[in-house]
Amino acid sequence: MEPKALKHNFELKLVNKDDVTQFNELLRYVFQVTSDDLQTFGWEEDEIKQAKLPVLEQADVIGWFDQQKLISQIAIYPFTVNIFGTEYAMGGVTGVGTYPEYAGLGLMNQLMVSALEKMRENQQYISYLYPYSIPFYRRKGWEIISDKMTFTVKDTQLPKTKQVLGMVERTECDDPLIFDIYNRFASQQHGSMIRNQLAWDEYWRWESDEMMAAVYRDIEGTPTGFLFYRLADEVFYLKEMVFLNEEARIGLWNFISAHFSMVTEVKGSTYTDEPLAFLLDDSEIKETISPYYMGRIVDVLPFLEKFPFKTLSKINGEWLFKVEDPLADWNRHTYRLTFCDGKITIALTDKEADSVINIPTLTTMFLGYKRPTYLQKIGRLQASPEHVQLLESIIPTDVPYYSDYF
Repeated sequence: MEPKALKHNFELKLVNKDDVTQFNELLRYVFQVTSDDLQTFGWEEDEIKQAKLPVLEQADVIGWFDQQKLISQIAIYPFTVNIFGTEYAMGGVTGVGTYPEYAGLGLMNQLMVSALEKMRENQQYISYLYPYSIPFYRRKGWEIISDKMTFTVKDTQLPKTKQVLGMVERTECDDPLIFDIYNRFASQQHGSMIRNQLAWDEYWRWESDEMMAAVYRDIEGTPTGFLFYRLADEVFYLKEMVFLNEEARIGLWNFISAHFSMVTEVKGSTYTDEPLAFLLDDSEIKETISPYYMGRIVDVLPFLEKFPFKTLSKINGEWLFKVEDPLADWNRHTYRLTFCDGKITIALTDKEADSVINIPTLTTMFLGYKRPTYLQKIGRLQASPEHVQLLESIIPTDVPYYSDYF
């Protein structure tokens, strides 16, 4: 069926730097960013336009135009993520929006198909986004892949200082030491982004100038952890804490606890499934878990060809599965996953499938957010016990880490 948008003679094309004013205006309208908001974060109109120029120069932004007017858009950021120790090019979807007077014309559906085609062309076989509506993006093939745990710790509940050999030093948020620590962390932590300059720019886009940083050095002077934070109204706001070992974690919490006379509580977030409460002497703190990032496999075959399966020499067998995908027709095939003496291969097949699985379920399973056994239990994975056990054996079990990206 012909998209409704074509009947209105709209044009679908890439948005370039000459369109930066319209790009910014559409973003501000859709996300309701006011002039007061910009001033709060220290931005001027011309500054925000200049800040968005690198996006239009480095990212793929696709838009619908009504003559010369940009009316709907989607941006694909060129990022890299660590998936169980293997780096994947990732398409970070953001800046999604349509002016309300153009709603109901199928603009966004076609934009998302075009975005997936562009990601496939760029060999970005996985995509992340932060959803404004989980049901909407599920219908388009994305699925929840992480949780965000927010917490509030009273000053009386802060952990008691523990002896460590190193020390913390306060520094600037753009200290190269921080970038080095984060790169070492991201290279060994499943789910984390290998942050390029664009990623760091977006990470800080809407943060105030009041944000501060601290770095932990071990006894040899090696930086092994950092945190970003700000102090306001007797609250210690923790934006992110990254540590390479337990000593650094303790040292950074010692630093936070040292503020007990200045603050009444500490508020922050963690991005793994490890509750903070268990680590505190007084565990009666408030923690709230909510869905965070969503992900989507863009191109099944090359994604699985690159996937770092656990290889066990005693596993033999195969799983034939048919993939359902609402947008990407190139994924709608039957695949054969073969396990033979420690070697795992993936290929298309004409044979009848053992299972039918949709792209959201396939994504959340292979990114480790939900295990095959659980997905079978709730009816999301139709597979025999033997096939479920095979999948449990070959999909790694590392805890994912997802922080603020864009």
